[in-house]
Amino acid sequence: MEFLLELLKLTIPGLLVFLAAYYVLKTYLDSQLRREEIKLQRERREATLPLKLQAYERLSMFCERITLPNLLLRVRKDGMNAGTLRLGMLLDLQQEYEHNITQQVYVSSQLWEIIKIAREESIDLISIAAQDVSKEADARELAQQIFKLLNERESLAVEKALLAIKKEAAAHLS
Repeated sequence: MEFLLELLKLTIPGLLVFLAAYYVLKTYLDSQLRREEIKLQRERREATLPLKLQAYERLSMFCERITLPNLLLRVRKDGMNAGTLRLGMLLDLQQEYEHNITQQVYVSSQLWEIIKIAREESIDLISIAAQDVSKEADARELAQQIFKLLNERESLAVEKALLAIKKEAAAHLS
């Protein structure tokens, strides 16, 4: 019985010291792990922020390039007929989209959907305008029809896309 009492006298304080040391060490290691995770997140953010900002810039440029007036200025040439202009505009629009499709990795899925809607609206407007103009007509007739459609619209998806890009980019900068 005396042996058991001596054993308890030594074991209980040793166990208490062990538990206290374990608690202190675990708390310290957990805080170190949190600091390391925060540091890695900060480094990751610092590495990806320039890529995200570049994506916002490229998507802004994409939106500007697919606005129909800019597309017309770039594609329309003297002597071109409406069918060739329509095809040229649609081809240029598709090439711009394919050139910038990888930017979706760096932006939110909601923003990418807005970008796709803007692209689709431009395609739809070209197609709607082309329905009212003969393929052999002068390209200026198709351009006038496109401008007429643009003037009838209060707002365009491209404008909304540009606003969404600015808003999302600003959220990353603040």
